[in-house]
Amino acid sequence: MLIVGDIGGTKTLLALFKRDDDPRKPSAKKEYHSAAFPSLAAIARDFLSETGEKATVGCFDVAGPVVEGRARITNLPWTMDEAGLARDIGLERVKLMNDLEAIAEAVPHLLPGDLETLNPGEAEPQGAIAVIAPGTGLGEAFLVWSGGRYVACPSEGGHSSYAPVNAQQTELLAYLRGKFGEVSAERACSGMAVGDLYDFLKVSGRRTEIAAFAAELEKVKDRTPLIAQAGVNERAANPLAAATIDLFVDNLASEAGNLALKALSTGGVYLAGGMPVHVLPLLKTGSFVQTFAAKGRLSPVLKRMPVHVVTAQAPLLGATLRGLAL
Repeated sequence: MLIVGDIGGTKTLLALFKRDDDPRKPSAKKEYHSAAFPSLAAIARDFLSETGEKATVGCFDVAGPVVEGRARITNLPWTMDEAGLARDIGLERVKLMNDLEAIAEAVPHLLPGDLETLNPGEAEPQGAIAVIAPGTGLGEAFLVWSGGRYVACPSEGGHSSYAPVNAQQTELLAYLRGKFGEVSAERACSGMAVGDLYDFLKVSGRRTEIAAFAAELEKVKDRTPLIAQAGVNERAANPLAAATIDLFVDNLASEAGNLALKALSTGGVYLAGGMPVHVLPLLKTGSFVQTFAAKGRLSPVLKRMPVHVVTAQAPLLGATLRGLAL
């Protein structure tokens, strides 16, 4: 029995598989609020106790770098290592992998129904593939063709420096620098960034905040879901939220283009994570692809790259595929 998990700063999704199970159809699955538990081992023990199953192998993708079998969740106060998890959960062995590595592992196995295509492009056979995933944070990875198959390569590119491309974004950089000092792409292009983008547009005087909406925001700990929902579905009634999500989409498009150039992802670019699905209607207007490809002399190269949004639970699928191969 294999226990797999997608471990994020906001939620943890666990599932159970038998060796001959379809990697898309777990025997059991449950989602947990990550911050409600002191550790991954505590969640896993709760899950196994509830299901009444005994697992022997574990494979978990985590939102943070994995070095020599050790990991720390970027947006959670958790540290873990493979040997410690195996001992604390009661498993024979455990594999930890970066969450974007897991998504990348899943990409070659995705079906048409798992994707929304933003730009059909012309995929080059065996060309490199880029993956960018804004969720709570911003993850990036890529795949290269080697030994007759695609090999997933983890990255921490989301923590590279934010690169503004117009006057508004330059002002945003100054605003974020005043708040955080060093400003990574994640600070401008992730779920955790949405509140800061909203505040920037408000204090800059570009948009006026709706009093009733401000009152709603004061009631919640995480403003991102409310702002994103209003920015997509209540655009005329809430211009500040709309401008916030537009700025987020522009930042995502520009950073996706940066990653596509660095990886030279002629095999395609895949947007994963929670945020792209939530703002999908705005990604499909065409402005995302236009901004993505606005790279001067290299624009023709990017215009030929296929761009897709992953709508499936790719991290869990990737961790499952890796776990079943252990």
